[in-house]
Amino acid sequence: MKERKEKKETIGYLPDERPQFWKLLLYAIQQVIVMFPATVAVALITGFHISTTIFASGLATICFILITKREIPLYYGSSFSYVTAIGSLMASETLANNTLNEKIAVAQFGIIMSGFVSIIAGLIVKKFGRNAIEKVLPATITGPVAIIIGLTLAGNAITDACSLASAGAVLENQISLATNLAWVVSLVTLLSTIIFSVYLKGVWGQLPILFGPILGCMVALIIKLATGIDLFRVLPETASSGIFALPIFTMPKPSWLAVAAIMPIAIATIPESTAHIYQLDIYINDLAKKKKSTKKYNLADKLGLNLIGDGIGDMVSGFVGGPAGTNYGENISAMAITKVFSTSVLIVAAIIAMIISCFTPLINIIYSLPTAVIGGLEVFLFGAIAAQGMAIMIDKKVDMFSSKNIAVIAAIMIIGVGGQYAFGGNIPFFGLDIPCVAGAAIFGILLNLVLSIGPKKRKQIEENTELSNEHENLNVLHN
Repeated sequence: MKERKEKKETIGYLPDERPQFWKLLLYAIQQVIVMFPATVAVALITGFHISTTIFASGLATICFILITKREIPLYYGSSFSYVTAIGSLMASETLANNTLNEKIAVAQFGIIMSGFVSIIAGLIVKKFGRNAIEKVLPATITGPVAIIIGLTLAGNAITDACSLASAGAVLENQISLATNLAWVVSLVTLLSTIIFSVYLKGVWGQLPILFGPILGCMVALIIKLATGIDLFRVLPETASSGIFALPIFTMPKPSWLAVAAIMPIAIATIPESTAHIYQLDIYINDLAKKKKSTKKYNLADKLGLNLIGDGIGDMVSGFVGGPAGTNYGENISAMAITKVFSTSVLIVAAIIAMIISCFTPLINIIYSLPTAVIGGLEVFLFGAIAAQGMAIMIDKKVDMFSSKNIAVIAAIMIIGVGGQYAFGGNIPFFGLDIPCVAGAAIFGILLNLVLSIGPKKRKQIEENTELSNEHENLNVLHN
């Protein structure tokens, strides 16, 4: 009985191990299901082509795994951190007269350039160690940047939650009723997603972003059958008919506006990517120990390689027309639950994703999701981004009584949020339109560097003063 229990505890696959074919296929499908909702949601929100976004996630994942020498089992997917920057860029007056594909082409250039931020960070870590990057990008910067990314999207979420944009048949005298019903659909989506995320456990607990929208769509369908009000979106004229069609690929168009808007956002994904690699290190070495493996998987030492792979993923995704991304925590959680860390599984999952991207009926179903469903989902997801920023500062034990920390955090928060709601996302500054999130991040980095000049000397003086006071107190007590 004891031997059977010990054998059960050691079931799992390490990064360099490969399951049997049928298991490999099932594990890969599970990884696709886990990544699918968030990746698709980013495409829906930004206006990028869904088929291309799914294809790009698969291609970027394969490139990531090969670049990292099949040592780091991570899935690359679209990141919500970039949604504000991409959305503001594509909605800007400069691109107002451009077609959707032309707007995507401009954004692509910024996405490709954002990859350099992660690559440079990776090279710095490899050369000087991870403490070097934390001096330039401490939690007092990365945390607030993540917070403003979430908060600047709040308006989009609430607007979409009651929107009838691109909806089906809605008569003029039914608009008020349709708007109220849209609120019902968005609230059902929001609350069900939250309930699923809190109460579902195991593998099911990784799929709230799939189950919530499904329930929202079911309510929208009931409304359509009962009232005739169609909240489902009308397919665009460019939608493909038939069974299979290749994704729509676009070529990047150089634009300094895109670079300024999108490139700095990579700053916010570095802590997330760093946390993921440390999580994997713990999980994988724990499994290796239980399996009595003699091999040591030092993933924590591969942080630099991970960041370089992340940057390459951005460049690959951006080149074919997909949004910027990062490695997915959802997939890590699925691997931790199933104890399947095989890079072979992730490669097969990436191939399956690329095949799915060519399946037209599925892509058209996703395109037709009610805007209210997307809005309900956005309320949860964008709020989660802001919460993650707070979690970064809590995890790093940021001293909130430090004048320097308060100054940096305050400046980033007000520039970022204020720029969004006062100027629509782009701050007019000496004849330039500075994207609010990018401007806040850059200002925060510069302010932190300036305020870091001489703190060691001040800290030493404070410590010497404290020691002197302690000696005086001891002398008083002795006397």
